[in-house]
Amino acid sequence: MASYDFVVLGSGPAGRRAAIQAAKLGKSVLVVDDRSRVGGVSVHTGTIPSKTLRETALNLSGWRERGFYGQSYRVKQDVCGGDLAARLGKTLEHEIAVLEHQFARNGVKTMIGGGRFVDPHRIAVETTVGERRVEEVIEAEKILISVGTAPFRPDSIPFNGRNVLDSDDFIRTPCVPRSLTVVGAGVIGLEYATIFSALDVPVTLIEPRATMLDFMDREIVDHLIHLMRERGMAIRLQGEVADIQFGPNGDPVCHLADGRRVSSEIVLFTAGRVGATAELNLQSCGLPVDSRGRLTVDPVTFQTQVPHIYAAGDVIGFPSLASTSMEQGRTAACHAFGAPPPATDQAFPLGIYAVPELSAVGLTEEEARKQGIAYECGIARMKETSRGHIMGISSGILKLIVDIATRRVLGVHIIGEGATELIHIGQAVINLGGTVDYFVDNSFNYPTLAEAYKVAALDAWNRLRRQESNVVVLEHPAAEARSASAA
Repeated sequence: MASYDFVVLGSGPAGRRAAIQAAKLGKSVLVVDDRSRVGGVSVHTGTIPSKTLRETALNLSGWRERGFYGQSYRVKQDVCGGDLAARLGKTLEHEIAVLEHQFARNGVKTMIGGGRFVDPHRIAVETTVGERRVEEVIEAEKILISVGTAPFRPDSIPFNGRNVLDSDDFIRTPCVPRSLTVVGAGVIGLEYATIFSALDVPVTLIEPRATMLDFMDREIVDHLIHLMRERGMAIRLQGEVADIQFGPNGDPVCHLADGRRVSSEIVLFTAGRVGATAELNLQSCGLPVDSRGRLTVDPVTFQTQVPHIYAAGDVIGFPSLASTSMEQGRTAACHAFGAPPPATDQAFPLGIYAVPELSAVGLTEEEARKQGIAYECGIARMKETSRGHIMGISSGILKLIVDIATRRVLGVHIIGEGATELIHIGQAVINLGGTVDYFVDNSFNYPTLAEAYKVAALDAWNRLRRQESNVVVLEHPAAEARSASAA
């Protein structure tokens, strides 16, 4: 029986980061994955494919240039599924090659096959040798479960792999439909809905709740909804899908509980995901899962109820981001082998790769009010910056939330071009305990979108100043315009 210091189930962001961290600590490491190649959900059906699809759609559609050249502008007149698949294939090959090289360079061994627990320290891995199925049992001192998630597929939805699809089906064989209905306005649903809307596909977005993205700042979400409706997307909030039937031409028709009907060429169902734990035989090591197959862990160490078994990534639930999953995996490996763990009290950024992007770090207005913090906001609109004018940007907001008493920056919320890149400036200031004066006093490259931080900071500074002495000193044309409109 082969024995390892650390066995990792799953090679997604959490698994690969944990495996490499443990290897750097001098431990023998094995990564087990049931896919034919490493990478996990992130590389094969999740983060990397969907973001590649987004970039391809924006490039080929000419979306970013329409502010100057008009809504009819196209880089490629007819974008088809083959165009999307071509870039996807190249990107995934590169990502897999990089990951395989990282494993080889650090001495991490891999085994392709389905793993299941035999007991708390032993895992049986079923692999294929030639045409035979062979089961090998391996022993581990410490184990990390990072198997990720799979799309939630309720029995009431007639998935057929043709025109009623989950997100995994959709990304494996990408196409550009004549019309699209997306069920579920979570992160995945919003990303796909807005990507295909950018390709001028008529899109209907159905969400059973009255709101969406409740973990984001409300003003930012309202701005997103306004932009989606402005470009013709149909949004059906409080629209619960009772069933899906097929019309005379074979197209699916969503029947909503309130009597409305939505017909389209393809229905994409993205209402939730479940932990990919069903085949792990977790009962053999005493680990329970919730109704969605997710594991409960210590939020600091990522240990499960069985101390030598850890879990990280999407399989433990929110925030289910590749970025946070990586740090969870690294933290778990450090704790497992007695190394100093990374800081766990840092504010982490959220990124949603919709069109436009959304990103946030720190407190929302709603959270600040709930905590009883007296705060003020500063707003910059991307179209007010010179770089925004140059790029033809007509929408987008950067919002700062500032503690009135201490002037510390509590939250940064961005919607617009480059939001997921710009957010890291705010992340650094928040985690270092910085104040709004940092943005006011420091210079930014000009012209840049990052200059919006100074515009928003001056907007907040003027509001704070007005409260203190009713004296307003304006130092930036865009901030002056904002302050005048607020007054």
